[in-house]
Amino acid sequence: MTFNQPLSGNDMPRFGGFASMMRLPTQADAEGLDVAFVGVPLDIGASNRSGARLGPRQIRDESRMIRPYNVATRAAPFESLQVADIGDVPINTFNLLKSVDIIEKFYTDKIVKHGAIPLTLGGDHTIALPILRALAKKTWSCRYGAYRCSC
Repeated sequence: MTFNQPLSGNDMPRFGGFASMMRLPTQADAEGLDVAFVGVPLDIGASNRSGARLGPRQIRDESRMIRPYNVATRAAPFESLQVADIGDVPINTFNLLKSVDIIEKFYTDKIVKHGAIPLTLGGDHTIALPILRALAKKTWSCRYGAYRCSC
């Protein structure tokens, strides 16, 4: 099996190309993935603290400098996991309750349904509730045993 790899700085300058997390490939949902990066650009749950909605975009921008492996630990996650960026949840900018429902449905239909583990690039703390609700709908397992294992 061939795993997705971040785009190399030798193939495209780090300031060019698509703005995906770690310059990974993008796709519409988590089908076929072990891990999915997903952004939730929401900040309407925090009064007088706008700006968290810009978090996912900025994290992706800064991640272009991350290398596909860790020199110190020799960890190379892209050699054993299928990873991609599935974009942002299309939240409702003006209605927090609708946004909570949208986030839960997005995670349920586009991530949990496919068995992928989400790595969320987030906005404010409100996003935790709908994400946890979606994740609670599935019994998870990994190669080492049950969901609550210490892998």
